[in-house]
Amino acid sequence: MKRPHHSMPRRVRAVLGPTNTGKTHYALERMLAHASGIIGFPLRLLARENYERMVRLKGARHVALITGEEKIVPPEAKWFSCTTEAMPLARPVEFLAVDEIQLSSDPDRGHVFTDRLLNARGAVETLFLGAETIRPLLQRLVPGIEIDIRPRLSHLVHDGHIKLSRLPPRSAIVAFSAAEVYAIAEVIRRRRGGCALIMGQLSPRTRNAQVELYQNKDVDYLVATDAIGMGLNMDVNHVALASLTKFDGATLRPLTAQECAQIAGRAGRGMKDGSFGTTGDSRPMGETLVEAIEGHRFDPVQRVSWRNAALDFSTPGALLASLNMPPPQRGLVAGRPASDILTLESLAGERDILETARGEKATSLLWDVCQIPDFRKLGDDSHTRLCQKLYLHLQQDGEIPGHWFDSHIAGFSRLEGDIDTLMHRLTGIRVCAYVAARSEWSRRARHWQERTREIEDLLSDVLHERLTARFVDRRATSLLRRLDQEGSGDLLSAVTQNGQVIVEGHAVGTIEGFTLRPDREEDLPERKLMLRAGRRALLHEIPRRVRALVDAEDTAFGLSPESGMLSWNDVEIARLARGSSLLAPGVTIPGGEFSDSRQRDQVRERLVRFSHAEIRRILAPLFALDAVAGPSAALRGVTHRLIENGGVAPLLPGEPDLHPHQDRSRMKKLGILVGSRAVFMPALLKPAPMALRARLIALWLQKPVPAYDATRTTLPGLGDAMLSALGWVPVGGVRMRLDRYERLLETVRHTVRGGPSPLPRDLASRFGIKPSLLLQILSDMPVRTRPAATPAPGQYGPPAPFMILGSLRHGRVRHDKGKRPPRPREPDSPFAVLAGLTRRSGATR
Repeated sequence: MKRPHHSMPRRVRAVLGPTNTGKTHYALERMLAHASGIIGFPLRLLARENYERMVRLKGARHVALITGEEKIVPPEAKWFSCTTEAMPLARPVEFLAVDEIQLSSDPDRGHVFTDRLLNARGAVETLFLGAETIRPLLQRLVPGIEIDIRPRLSHLVHDGHIKLSRLPPRSAIVAFSAAEVYAIAEVIRRRRGGCALIMGQLSPRTRNAQVELYQNKDVDYLVATDAIGMGLNMDVNHVALASLTKFDGATLRPLTAQECAQIAGRAGRGMKDGSFGTTGDSRPMGETLVEAIEGHRFDPVQRVSWRNAALDFSTPGALLASLNMPPPQRGLVAGRPASDILTLESLAGERDILETARGEKATSLLWDVCQIPDFRKLGDDSHTRLCQKLYLHLQQDGEIPGHWFDSHIAGFSRLEGDIDTLMHRLTGIRVCAYVAARSEWSRRARHWQERTREIEDLLSDVLHERLTARFVDRRATSLLRRLDQEGSGDLLSAVTQNGQVIVEGHAVGTIEGFTLRPDREEDLPERKLMLRAGRRALLHEIPRRVRALVDAEDTAFGLSPESGMLSWNDVEIARLARGSSLLAPGVTIPGGEFSDSRQRDQVRERLVRFSHAEIRRILAPLFALDAVAGPSAALRGVTHRLIENGGVAPLLPGEPDLHPHQDRSRMKKLGILVGSRAVFMPALLKPAPMALRARLIALWLQKPVPAYDATRTTLPGLGDAMLSALGWVPVGGVRMRLDRYERLLETVRHTVRGGPSPLPRDLASRFGIKPSLLLQILSDMPVRTRPAATPAPGQYGPPAPFMILGSLRHGRVRHDKGKRPPRPREPDSPFAVLAGLTRRSGATR
């Protein structure tokens, strides 16, 4: 079909710029200001969306919609919203516009946009909308074109890579295949409560229902394909790309900076800023890409796809030859072979087609049939066979027979099945709708158009329901509606025996102790909603539990010294806190669904009584000192210091010489030892008492519990100074448990009671210390070492590491029988020699 020639219009303009510049809004305003106009959009969804906007402004009888599958053309129609492919270019109008004109560079569809750029004109005004990257080519291909560059109304800010589970509300996640969209939507449903889905394959009705789900804030997340980048306007604050590559029908390739910006530009509308980044398995964006998107700086388009529009319909072969003509000028390149050309190439080799397609009219009809879109994309020759059958019907019967429509519509009208099945049926009914939209192909075209639209609407509604059921938490939506509209007073609620909380038939969580745990993860947006609904069921349950706890025996409670947590019936409900003294801690109850402070106070008082009783049980030797009464002020002072310090008290100046023999004997019977480093109770250095003491001391000092292992003799390094209060003394660059340190020192004294003596060979193993570490420890005790002679190889077995010549007791060097030790001769075995040191000067006696 030859296109009528229009005289050169007075004005051809381009409005270029990034997303959110108001280009489309401006174009609609310009078109409606003219007596007639046509605007072409890259997506059927956009054509439908803007058709509805125009209807609201001008009325349904003056606005038309033309897409491949749908034609609504009232007799008085003046303004047309179309897909770019379906623009009625033979119709004279004052105004003509094409959106997203930079798609001229697309290797698959670009030739359509290029044709509109070169040949489609309004009688008064022509307007092209798109990205600034197309500017140089526009100036070359359309001489004299006026170009208006518009800045973005808001800013785009890069937020980096964010995990799916941490994406902020009002986010859109963009993937590049249906499988990726479904996988991400499932993760969002599990972790964030639900999401809406937008894909190019959706019908306008399903798409609008999903958008409404998001816009009404029934869900806070949107998962979409890159179709979202083509002008779909929603309240999106953040756009996250789940991949930086896409399969473009031929290869898996990286996204261009312009493509990333087109998608990221959906974030922020009007004057509201937006953010973008990556998520999921995608790698983070590089600095160069980020700078390009934020600054809207992209490489210009160097060439656009072109296909000959002046076709030769004399024969199918001539038609193919004219379609494959080379581009006539620089900047135009041949795109990839499209589905219509591939179908024509296949049919042109069929005998029945060649016998039928004779003459321009028959060949032109063949080309029209070959242009039926392959919506189903099954990857076999089924689409070619469909076109062949339809062409033969048109040639032999003069129309598409009714039984063809009946059988195909019946096959696609079933409403059962999963999401993928329904999507497949929708693509099938779209083919039927496209065929029905060609009114000249059927005597009952209007009937079949209504039937296909009816079935598409039914399938769309069911698909929306399936998508919502699979990817949206209906429980949260239902409860939110009831709570907002009716309040929580009339909600039916209960708590089962196992603690499950039921509201309006929905399980919203489980009551653990006095805290309601939602069924989902804690970072769900619905968490507050679940808590709000669940608390309605707990108005009577919490008071019952408070009474049960207050009346419970101590055996129902538990105290973990390691964590400081208090439990009731094996459920942790509180933790120890700093109290009035070291051994009398308080209790903190985090969370809880208490209706008033009195309930919380009752629970706290009962837990304080239990915790104090449990502390007395575990630290019984220490509390037994309370009952000690005697005439000795020194003894009373020691017991007071031990109780005040939790079982280990530092020595006073002059101790232990201050204590007479009878006091020391009394202390020993009470489990108190006066050592060289501290006064302590060995029983409190066992694992269980030490764990509790560590927790109590940390609470009292308001510091974290230091790392230690009560089953060991030494700890590596000097560690936290709090370890001294627990009973770990610094010696030899390590910390040694106080009772083991005093025992080792006593062993040294016992060894030299009769004079210099070799150190027992099993001493290190007896104390669980490495021999090298034992040397370090002894070198920090009141003794010193002297290197011994080196033994001949193999002369002796494992030697004793040194000999002990003397030790200190109470600041004085003590030798056997008070005699000075003889000067040691060179030993026959490889021993080091030790001599006592005075504490005052460090000199050897």
